[in-house]
Amino acid sequence: MPVIMGTAGHIDHGKTSLIKALTGINCDRLAEEQKRGITIELGFAYLDLTPDIRLGVIDVPGHERFVKNMVAGAAGIDFVLLVIAADEGIMPQTREHLEICSLLGIRAGLVALTKTDMVEDEWLELVREEVGTYLQGTFLEGAPIMPVSAHTGAGLPELRAAILELATTFSPDRRSDLFRLPVDRVFTMKGHGTVITGTSISGVLRLGEEIEIVPSGHRSKVRGLQVHGVTTDTARAGERTAVNLYGLEVADLERGEVLAHPQTLFPSAVWDVEMTCLSSSPNPLKHRTEVHFHHGSREVLARLFFLDRDKLEPGETAVCQVRFPTPLPGVFGDRCIVRSFSPLQTVAGGRIVNPLGRKVKRHSRELETLNSLGAMGGEELLLAQLRLAGRTGLTVAELRIMTDMESKLLDKTLQLLGGRQLAFQFDREDKRYVGADVLETLGVECLAYLGEYHKREPMRQGLSRAELLSGFGRSMHPKLVHFLVERLVKSGQVVLEGDTLRLPGHVVSLASDQSGLRALMESAYTQAGLMPSTTKAFLEENGLAAKDVAQMYRLLMEEGVLIKVSEEFYYAKTAMDDIVARVRGFFESNQEMGPQDFRDLTELTRKFAIPVLEYLDKEKITMRIGDKRQLRKR
Repeated sequence: MPVIMGTAGHIDHGKTSLIKALTGINCDRLAEEQKRGITIELGFAYLDLTPDIRLGVIDVPGHERFVKNMVAGAAGIDFVLLVIAADEGIMPQTREHLEICSLLGIRAGLVALTKTDMVEDEWLELVREEVGTYLQGTFLEGAPIMPVSAHTGAGLPELRAAILELATTFSPDRRSDLFRLPVDRVFTMKGHGTVITGTSISGVLRLGEEIEIVPSGHRSKVRGLQVHGVTTDTARAGERTAVNLYGLEVADLERGEVLAHPQTLFPSAVWDVEMTCLSSSPNPLKHRTEVHFHHGSREVLARLFFLDRDKLEPGETAVCQVRFPTPLPGVFGDRCIVRSFSPLQTVAGGRIVNPLGRKVKRHSRELETLNSLGAMGGEELLLAQLRLAGRTGLTVAELRIMTDMESKLLDKTLQLLGGRQLAFQFDREDKRYVGADVLETLGVECLAYLGEYHKREPMRQGLSRAELLSGFGRSMHPKLVHFLVERLVKSGQVVLEGDTLRLPGHVVSLASDQSGLRALMESAYTQAGLMPSTTKAFLEENGLAAKDVAQMYRLLMEEGVLIKVSEEFYYAKTAMDDIVARVRGFFESNQEMGPQDFRDLTELTRKFAIPVLEYLDKEKITMRIGDKRQLRKR
């Protein structure tokens, strides 16, 4: 598996000279770097350890002003070569670089004591002891400490052998198969166009594939690929990669953006991060403080919001919300670095536990789940993320970045959870899931909503799906509402009659005056037959107001007693059934029917015939063609 080694250490301790001595490559490519003799930007090289093993090398700047560039490079390395000059020993950036590597989750490496040709053997031994003591308690405790001189070549074979041993025994954690390449350089090559470089941190990229630049959203195709300077068809995780892109200008891209396959990363303006304040930090991290935030190869300003405290003391760890001015893409488990404004130094680091966070109130109920996410994995983590997502649910693509699970394992886990009724796919098109506990809560809320509706509208049989969606489900995904209703109906907790939903025990209850009104209306329309009074005439004849009968009209329609033909006319269902039967009988011996045919058939005047014919068209019993009607073939 490809492995990347990165340097770390104080300015002028010989990192770049050592890499050149090992590889023959000068990582100081800028004219200013060569003129001033200091590394400003990231440098890249490769070391052929054996005919089959080519190790990627990232050389980082040591000057305190360029720590942000150092972090951009360190984010892509697997193990570190900590470089300490024998004539100076441990210096400020030695400490800060080691802390950054630790916060980024780097857990392996070795130490090179450089410039040994400039000190006496006795001094070299003292420095070696000092370094060994300093490294106790860090991830480099017990790591090889190799004295070398880039000037004379002393110790280089031994260092090379130690690097080979570490590279062949080290097993990097590549996590998921989700392809990501944080961009650390953008430039133009004559005859090729725009090229970006970076370290692939997961997944595989192939020649010709479509890619998306996140978060800008630009799309392109892979025109060419190089790994460690060699043209290839495939770039894998852990490889220094150069990608030649179609149709994009240098101005379209910038360091810190991420190359990914389309619709696999989802930028968010809020991340939930498990944050640790360094014991060496001079001050605590305060609630709402603004910081320099480093993730991958990007540095942005961000603000920290602690959910259960006003400040995070040195040495403490807690979940906080990191809020950005613009959305950024992250994945569960990603490491990040926090640097203070004044003094400008590394003060904390963290691990993303929720890359699709949403603003929550302090001391909220979700805090318990957020605090435990970092220790979770597999099914437990997946269910917890669904719980946090609530009624919005999560797509399979979103769950990949929320759990960092390999895609096949994620699909298998979702199938198992579905079989155990712990997670449900309510949208097959988007592959969107909701947790069982969320669905159960929604079910209780839906039943309560129906109960309140029955109390408020005792004269109605129930409410339609559309009414439930616009009321109870107005802030929910429509497909989730439909999925929930189907489950409640199937379990017998809700009754569905036609398009009307009601609780099983609900029956229409009428007051005595309403019972009388019902009898009056039902009798009047039934006796009127095919030519009922207009709504206005019926109200005037019986001394009623529109508001008095509106609910009764609705009830009688729901029960199938009345049919609304138009705003002006209601018909008894028995009368309309009679008209429909006559029309169907007419078409048994006729191909088409004109207006006069209909009037002769029903003995209706034009006042009634036109709205009834339009009703028949609307109900798809007949079909109008010019001035004639034909029977719709069902």
